[in-house]
Amino acid sequence: MTEEWTGGIVTDRGDDGPPTVAEWEPVLVPGRPPSFAGAGPIAYRTRFPDPRDDETERAMLELRGAYDRAEIWLNGTRLATHEPHFVPASLEFDPRPANELIVVCERPESFAGIYGTDAVPDRLGTPGIWWGLEVESRPRTLLRQFEARPRLGAARDASASAEAAATGVTNATADGGGAAIDISFAVDTDVTIDDAVTLSLRPEGFRGGASMERIPIESEAGERTTVSRTLSIREPSLWWPRGYGPQHRYTVRAKLGGDAVERTVGLRHVERDDDGLLVNGRHVRARGFTRLPGGDPREDVRRAVDANATLLRARAHVPRQLFYEACDEAGVLVWQDLPASGAELPVDRGTELASALVETHGHHPSLAMVGVQDQPTDPYESPLGSGFLAKLAVRYRAWRTAVDHGSATDIAAALPDELPVVPVTGPPGTDPDAAHLFPGWQYLEAADIDWLCETYPELGEIVGGFGAGSLADGDADPTAVPGLEPALLERGATDVEGSQREQARTLKTVAEALRRRGCGVVAASTLRDSAPGGGMGIHTVDGDPKRAAEAIAQSYEPVQAVLDRPPAPGTIGITLCNDTHEALETIVGWRAGDRTDTERVSVGPLETTSAGSARIPPEADRVDLEIAVGNQTVRNGYRI
Repeated sequence: MTEEWTGGIVTDRGDDGPPTVAEWEPVLVPGRPPSFAGAGPIAYRTRFPDPRDDETERAMLELRGAYDRAEIWLNGTRLATHEPHFVPASLEFDPRPANELIVVCERPESFAGIYGTDAVPDRLGTPGIWWGLEVESRPRTLLRQFEARPRLGAARDASASAEAAATGVTNATADGGGAAIDISFAVDTDVTIDDAVTLSLRPEGFRGGASMERIPIESEAGERTTVSRTLSIREPSLWWPRGYGPQHRYTVRAKLGGDAVERTVGLRHVERDDDGLLVNGRHVRARGFTRLPGGDPREDVRRAVDANATLLRARAHVPRQLFYEACDEAGVLVWQDLPASGAELPVDRGTELASALVETHGHHPSLAMVGVQDQPTDPYESPLGSGFLAKLAVRYRAWRTAVDHGSATDIAAALPDELPVVPVTGPPGTDPDAAHLFPGWQYLEAADIDWLCETYPELGEIVGGFGAGSLADGDADPTAVPGLEPALLERGATDVEGSQREQARTLKTVAEALRRRGCGVVAASTLRDSAPGGGMGIHTVDGDPKRAAEAIAQSYEPVQAVLDRPPAPGTIGITLCNDTHEALETIVGWRAGDRTDTERVSVGPLETTSAGSARIPPEADRVDLEIAVGNQTVRNGYRI
């Protein structure tokens, strides 16, 4: 809608009438008005004309992203209430020539997720219409509740996976069968009809698999007819993460008279074992970042791709549809959390949200994992130093910490079996299913990541967060930057250049150690700062790259040579990491000061191998590694 909006803090909810607002002020919708940060509930008001060209048409309102519980009033009458915000609301109404719309938005009583933490500024959790509201005219007979759910044949067994890995088959399901898309929709009419819905399937950007059929529809005025169909695809073209195959997708379209709806889906199967994720029966390495709310989701996906990421974790919040569409197109896997951060976890509400999440975003091929509970507690809120005593303190804090997994496990059990689920993501001591690991930031040195994973081997299987913070503005007050703890910043450097240098070093050290150790799923914290001044991001809140952006992009190269520990004078081992499905034979070279050397190395698919050693002289100020991959030269650099 392009109409003008006003907003205000609600002073009286009323009983049978619209809410009372003390003072209305101009606001932008969609958006998060900064003047309402920390307040609620908030009312938003606009006026609009009858959207219909013909009185026989039907008026519809679609509301997207009304955080988190919305109460919709039209012309003084309550039209509906709606929650949660990530599920679109589609409402029919009887318009007048001139209409007044009021939408009251309020924070959730539970499951605030990341918005209830100090990781993001209060303004990002401001109740409001975040994503959009549209008023439109629709035909008298229209299609509603359109769903398209793709499914492949049976999941691959071990022998089928091995055969696929050996043959490189990427265009069929494991058992040799095809695929199907289950379609359902409702025909809603206020006139008697005897017609047919045209249902079509077309591939997006590739050949094969198109189909069309007509479904007869007979319905009396005022009836709603529900239709279910299954579209079979004999030789499906699958969707793959970037670097492992094409991102094939299909668009399903239903048309009846002057009304049409469509949805784009991808065919893929995701499962998890001890080595990480399997997509379409083949192991893939998921490397990427956590993502916080705010900013353009398409630009964030582009930044992740530029950093060689194959994974984005939507940490403790649910992003808008544009985020998923961008990940589908780019081949980026999504680790989607419920909006659950902290100890409070009501099971009934969590189960409702989990069902709504899968119902809304389950058709996206990029959806690869679902997380339930983020950071139930943090035994490392107060920083620890480094050295032997600090290691004892880390172990003691982990030992004395206890977290009840019961609620998270119950919610996880309600999610569909076809999606891998991570019940709890948290630091050492919380017995996490995925770990937050912050050596070099909250405790110890970055290089102690090896000690941490050797002491607690289960922590290195899935990592949902690691890294360090930095400043982005020399005038920023670290105490006022969300997600940036000044006491932790002081462990490294407190100026912009120094803090960004330490952040880059920490991220590089931990990321490469996790690669050397074969960690299957890795997400660094975080892609972009949530506020001006700094944060945990490798980009500023405006998207400008920090020093860490280039550093971790090198570390995430699909084929990369890495040092076995931070560079220093002496002899240091080199490991060649191969995240691809191809066996490689290449030459690894290194340079430190005036010394250089090379070694021919062979490495198998999804494997690591020793690539010799670098002998670093005392006068060297950096170490450079280089490998040839096809017609490309891949470099990795370290400052001493």
